[in-house]
Amino acid sequence: MEVSMAETVEDSVEASSIAEAKSLGNEDSQCSESVKKVSESTNANAVPKSTTTVAAPKRKIEVKSGKDSGSNESRSTLTRPTVSSASRTSGSVPVTRRSSTGGLPEKQPMSITKRKSKDVGLDAGKQTSSLASEPLRKSLPGTIRGSVASFGAKSAVRRSIPELRSSAPVSPVAKSPRTPTSSDLSKQYSSAKSSLRSSQLSGSSAKSISSPSLDSTGSSSSIRKSIGKVTTIASRSPLLSSGSKSGSTYHDRSSSLLGRKKLGTPDSRDSRLIMLPQVEVKAGDDVRLDLRGHKIRTLKSGGLNLSPNLEFVYLRDNLLSALDGIEILKRVKVLDLSFNDFKGPGFEPLENCKALQQLYLAGNQITSLKSLPELPNLEFLSVAQNKLKSLSMASQPRLQVLAASKNKISTLKGFPYLPALEHLRVEENPILKMPHLEAASILLVGPTLKKFNDRDLTREEIAVAKRYPSHTALCIRGGWDLCRPEQAGDSTFKFLLEQWKEQLPPGYTLKRASVDRPFVEDACCSHFEFVRDTTEETDSVLDLKYHWYIGERTPSNFTAISGACREIYFPKRDEVGRILKVECTPVLGDTEYPSIFAISLPVSPGTGIPKVIKIDVRGELVEGNALKGYAEVAWCGGTPGKGVASWLRRRWNSSPVVIDGAEEEEYQLTLDDVDSCLVYMYTPVTEEGAKGEPQYAITDYVKAAFPSVSNVQITGDAVEGNTIKGVGEYFGGKEGPSTFKWLREDKDTGEFTSVLMGTNEYILKKEDIGQRIAFVYVPVNFEGQEGKSMSAMSQIVKRAPPKVTNVKIIGELKEGSKVTVTGIVTGGTEASSRVQWFKTSSSTLEDENDLEAMSTSKIAKAFRIPLGAVGKYIVAKFTPMTPDGEAGEPAFVISETAVETLPPSLNFMSITGDYSEGGVLTASYGYIGGHEGKSVHNWFLHEVENDSGTLIPELSGHLQYQITKDAIGKIVSFTCIPVRNDDVSGEPRTCIGQERVRPGSPRLLSLQINGTSVEGTTLSVEKIYWGGEEGESVYCWFRTSSNGAHNEISGATSSSYMISVDDIGFFISVSCEPIRCDGARGPIVLSEQVGPIVPGLPTCRSLKFHGSLVEGEHLSFVANYSGGVKGDCLCEWYRVKGSGQKEKLHVGEALDLTIDEVGRCLEFVYTPVRADGLRGSPKTLVSSAIAPGEPQGVELVIPDCSEGQESVPETKYFGGEEGSGKYIWFRTKDKLPESAPVELSNNIENVNICGEILTYTPCLEDVGSYLALYWLPTRSDGKCGKPLVSICQSPVTPALPVVSNVHITKLSSSTYCGEGEYFGGYEGESLFSWFRKYEDGTSVLISGANSKNYEVSDEDYNHRLLFGYTPVRSDSMVGELQLSEPSDIVLPELPRIEMIALTGKAVEGEVLTALEVIPKTETQEIIWGKYKKEVKYQWFFSSETRVFEPLPAHRSCSYRVRFEDIGRSLRCECIVTDVFGRSSEPSFAETSPVLPGVPKMDKLEIEGRGFHTNLYSVRGIYSGGKEGKSRIQWLRSMVGSPDLISIPGETGRMYEANVDDVGYRLVAIYTPVRDDGVEGQPVSASTDPIAVEPDVHKEVKQKLELGSVKFEVLCDKDRAPKRVPGMGSLERRILEVNRKRVKVVKPGSRTSFPTTEIRGAYTPPFHVELFRNDQHRLRIVVDSENEVDLMVQTRHQRDLIVLMIRGLAQRFNSTSLNTLLKIEA
Repeated sequence: MEVSMAETVEDSVEASSIAEAKSLGNEDSQCSESVKKVSESTNANAVPKSTTTVAAPKRKIEVKSGKDSGSNESRSTLTRPTVSSASRTSGSVPVTRRSSTGGLPEKQPMSITKRKSKDVGLDAGKQTSSLASEPLRKSLPGTIRGSVASFGAKSAVRRSIPELRSSAPVSPVAKSPRTPTSSDLSKQYSSAKSSLRSSQLSGSSAKSISSPSLDSTGSSSSIRKSIGKVTTIASRSPLLSSGSKSGSTYHDRSSSLLGRKKLGTPDSRDSRLIMLPQVEVKAGDDVRLDLRGHKIRTLKSGGLNLSPNLEFVYLRDNLLSALDGIEILKRVKVLDLSFNDFKGPGFEPLENCKALQQLYLAGNQITSLKSLPELPNLEFLSVAQNKLKSLSMASQPRLQVLAASKNKISTLKGFPYLPALEHLRVEENPILKMPHLEAASILLVGPTLKKFNDRDLTREEIAVAKRYPSHTALCIRGGWDLCRPEQAGDSTFKFLLEQWKEQLPPGYTLKRASVDRPFVEDACCSHFEFVRDTTEETDSVLDLKYHWYIGERTPSNFTAISGACREIYFPKRDEVGRILKVECTPVLGDTEYPSIFAISLPVSPGTGIPKVIKIDVRGELVEGNALKGYAEVAWCGGTPGKGVASWLRRRWNSSPVVIDGAEEEEYQLTLDDVDSCLVYMYTPVTEEGAKGEPQYAITDYVKAAFPSVSNVQITGDAVEGNTIKGVGEYFGGKEGPSTFKWLREDKDTGEFTSVLMGTNEYILKKEDIGQRIAFVYVPVNFEGQEGKSMSAMSQIVKRAPPKVTNVKIIGELKEGSKVTVTGIVTGGTEASSRVQWFKTSSSTLEDENDLEAMSTSKIAKAFRIPLGAVGKYIVAKFTPMTPDGEAGEPAFVISETAVETLPPSLNFMSITGDYSEGGVLTASYGYIGGHEGKSVHNWFLHEVENDSGTLIPELSGHLQYQITKDAIGKIVSFTCIPVRNDDVSGEPRTCIGQERVRPGSPRLLSLQINGTSVEGTTLSVEKIYWGGEEGESVYCWFRTSSNGAHNEISGATSSSYMISVDDIGFFISVSCEPIRCDGARGPIVLSEQVGPIVPGLPTCRSLKFHGSLVEGEHLSFVANYSGGVKGDCLCEWYRVKGSGQKEKLHVGEALDLTIDEVGRCLEFVYTPVRADGLRGSPKTLVSSAIAPGEPQGVELVIPDCSEGQESVPETKYFGGEEGSGKYIWFRTKDKLPESAPVELSNNIENVNICGEILTYTPCLEDVGSYLALYWLPTRSDGKCGKPLVSICQSPVTPALPVVSNVHITKLSSSTYCGEGEYFGGYEGESLFSWFRKYEDGTSVLISGANSKNYEVSDEDYNHRLLFGYTPVRSDSMVGELQLSEPSDIVLPELPRIEMIALTGKAVEGEVLTALEVIPKTETQEIIWGKYKKEVKYQWFFSSETRVFEPLPAHRSCSYRVRFEDIGRSLRCECIVTDVFGRSSEPSFAETSPVLPGVPKMDKLEIEGRGFHTNLYSVRGIYSGGKEGKSRIQWLRSMVGSPDLISIPGETGRMYEANVDDVGYRLVAIYTPVRDDGVEGQPVSASTDPIAVEPDVHKEVKQKLELGSVKFEVLCDKDRAPKRVPGMGSLERRILEVNRKRVKVVKPGSRTSFPTTEIRGAYTPPFHVELFRNDQHRLRIVVDSENEVDLMVQTRHQRDLIVLMIRGLAQRFNSTSLNTLLKIEA
């Protein structure tokens, strides 16, 4: 048993060292040692009573133990702290130890609970030990093993928390002068991993050893019953506690009684819990070495037995100064070297200790940790109580706890990389003076840090840390001094720049080094900005190389990212939370300079919204080629999906238009794309459906392909007289004047002869019969470039049947007109050809079946248009016939326009109906002029027949009008504007009504009674009257009984009626006879009955007092009751005190007034009660004050009198409240006889009046005289009673003269008055003086200040005043000088601001100016002029919570209201400061919420060069809220003319000028519109007159001087709207322009002569038109029937032609173009 128990004790020592490693809260400078508790349960049923005592050297220690109840647990957990009811007790041995972590002592105790597993099959005893302390540092030679008897567990009595807290500490050993009041283990911590490990080990153990639980008070007060005594000796163990080889766990979580939520302390959270690293608990003698306190000086001595197998080594409290020899401990896990003589450096031998987990170096003389190597498994390091100046050391990758309290640490320079650190303690170090030290620690350590100086991290410091730049930690490690967060950006950049300045390229300065905030799969861009010194000259270009690195969650341990060598980097998904670093290497010429860097914030998760980083279009921009769009997408954390692609076409000076069907990445260029830019738009879309912002790329202009033609063929039958047509498929841009040739083949020779050129159509002739015709197509583009020709051959031409061509309809196409059809018949002699007429709604011929016949087939070719053809197109069917009866193919011809009708008009109009109120009037009219459309109908009301009338808007478009009340007495008219179905309007016509509108017969549409059927309420009439203006209608109220009796209520003839008590049980109704204002009467209407009437609530309608309100009178009341039959009403009387409180006096109908009511008011409360007991609302009546009775004096006695002592006579009064009675004091030299006082009111010799108030203070004249008092008793209302007189028994005694209560009174800011109370006879000429007291305490007499009043001077300011009073009696006797207390510091009056006035409006854009209103006093004017120092202003704006927040940058008296102030209120606060440093009370003025300004456009101007070929744009400054859809209109203005000419369709911000603008000023009218639709005043801007572009001007001038010019143009020969555009519709023409006329000539050919198609002089209506959508096209209009559209190759040529023509036609224009061109006519 002894051997077994010895092993247990050794295991306990090992466990105690482990517990020490897990304790951080007991860093006490008095270094007490802890207690070891050992118990073993041998049998669950045995409960032994005996104890075994083990002898120890020199002393015997006994500890009483108590039992506590407990329960068995199946697992070991880290429990919540509990009170002593959950603790266990066992024997303990108090010893003393020193803390190896260096922390501060903690007052909060804790309990450690051990729970045993049920799997062992034993009932574990739960025991608790109390701790006590012993003398400090007691050395023991060794460990003595002893045996301890096992004890059975017994239940202990649970104690309450107050008992524990009030129990006095009782130590079981001798008291020590350094005994702490709480346990040295007041704060222990346990690892959750250790708890789990211990639970598993305890389940397999055969022994049951209890874990210690420490009482919260550090005493044995919680022990109720002694169980056993255990004595043992420990060898300087830091912590001795029970343990087992199966492992023991510690359940603490700061379980002190003061630290729980049950006690309500603020630290009730687990804010002091530190989860320490796990260390293997099981340790035998072969792996553990404990040599604490053995005075060892070196580790190389032979007796230490250091071996590589040791895992737990305890060498604290020795004399070691070097670590030589420690390198043999390759498996050591816990190494305790605390309290030795290490000074460092010299920690290199620890490099071999790779398995080291916990290292204790506290209590040494270490000055540096730089030599401490990197220990890959180190989790706990204590360097407290040393002389460290910094924590610079190697990186410790697994360190979780670093305790460095009580050092000399003053800087964070060289702080190591600690990626796993959770707890950092630096208490009692100079660095604690650093502001935001906790925030700096958060920056250095990173997100793993949970506690700083044994506290949870504060939210404030975490927020402060987030405000620092991302590279702050690197700068701190480099020696940068922490500053405020808002200054850290510039400060850290200057710090890094100072380090880099020697390695930057010469001649360059670094202005920026930063990196964007990184997001997953989003572009993170770096920014390195170098600025070249202008004084340095170099030809080399500075290049920058980049490389990206990825670090951990703090800016350290960076690893290069393969392939990341661009300025931009896309973070990956697995890099979330990690920090990026980008290095920039500047290269100047061939020299590569050292790299600089930038640090990013931690990588944030992507937004999931993709972005397009780069987009472009690839492919040759030539018609027919294929383009492909490429988009580089950053998916930002989303799953890559298929984006949305689209192609748009953008022509010059126009907006892009979507190309239908172009929704793929590839696009084939077409003819429509030539001379246009293409826009490729791409919208990225993830698989989750998130869409990014669309991006686009714009190409250059697409070029046309080389001209070519394919599929050339001849269409049409090869029959004489037919027109055949050569067609082909042209390719190569816009087709120009392609060349067409027709050739005839000679059937004998086979040669081809040209028969026609310039057209692709050919009419077969007789010469062609039997021959073949060839067609040659030479493609030519619009620029004149010619391609390869292609040809086609026709069939042999055949003879033609009869055929008609050139069919035309001749005549005026109007309703009723006569038209004729003509045509040319070929193919034989024409005979009786036949014609048939049709009509159609279509302007083109499509199918004969769609035509509607208007006649049969006839020989006559003339036809009169019927009415049914109006709006239709006329079609003639011409069938040619030969004399032999052969019929050819019929030809159809359609009219160019639809048949017109006559102008719309009205042939008659009338109004019928009843012209009285409510009647219906109907308008009718007759329409002629085609088919009627939506004619305009309006009704008007007229006061007189000839006035313009008032429109009735709601009847617009109606033919009927129901007359309303507003029309009475007025004339009604109807106006119709005839409108044809093609919106052509005719002349309006008006029809006037036959008579004025009459009012309707008066009548009531409804009549009802409103109100409740209760007595006392008021009923009112609600009716609807009709029939003109109502006059005084007649009302009559009726009362109907339950049996139907109907009686009129007398006097009830108004529109309302109050129900009386007579109406109870009856029904009420009312009748009304409507009367019009002109006296006309309508039928009487009777309303429905209401009722029956029920009694109302008992009510007192009036209440007043009856009787006199005088003391002694009998007071009653008079009440007016309503509300059914009156019952026993309640009457209550109250007395109202002066404070408003009420005192109940009596219950009854009357009250007798007593003297107690005099001067007070009475309150009478009357509660009406109906006979059935129902109570109504009480009514209160308050009286005036009760008048008193007659006044009388009962007694008057005068006491003995002395000079200066107030004499107060004794009086007794009766008769109401006493008022200010009349008192007269008499002075007499001799004592009067008893009968004399009655005659005092009369004149008596030697009797003088000396006072007229109740009290009297005798003066000098009264000395030696007798005083008598005359009293006339007076009531408070002034009424007097019978007077009384009393005489004193002895004469007045005298007093010595003195002065008192000398003080200074401040009359104003510049005037002071000295005062004092004189006593001692008649005062003579007393002496007065003034002193000035300085800050040093000295006082100086002020010369000339010898009166009571004193006017301050400038010398007195900032000093104090003293007033001296020397009393002098009239007999020249002088008293002592009395000085007053010093006055307040003399200062002038404080400058005041009476009010603040704001000038200006609280409208956006306005200027608010604060004006101070100075009080209109002379003093304030002097102070403002002489002592005012400055006036400070501060502007505020109201937030959403109506709290005013300052505008820091606005501290002047003026403030311009900004756009962002809209909806806010503004406040200006003003404070004036004087030269003495005083500030006035702030005055302020507030505005109403700021309104948006009127939309306004300032500084509107038009930008452009001033020539007719330039682009012009408007710009200006908008104000007035948020701008909406403002309107812009471009106009022209002739110089010198106010007229403006609108340019249709030009409403954009940009305008491209043309030759129509030459000589005009361009005017842009800008109407600003706010987003809510409010419009501002339109503003305009104009240009100078538009001039001709210089090159054009020069050429026009030359040609005008020549006078005759020819131009080669293209003519669109067929502009009919029904024509389907085909290939080759343009023909070549010659435009001849001379001084007299213009003509268009068709060039001749081999078979034809030139022909003139258009000829015209310059007389009006001749003019030239442009097409804004086509810069190559113009139209020459000679008159309404002669015009031609021409095409030219360039805009330059078009402008030249137009200006040339207009210049020659200048004599017909109001403004000469030659004047604009500066050409002399």
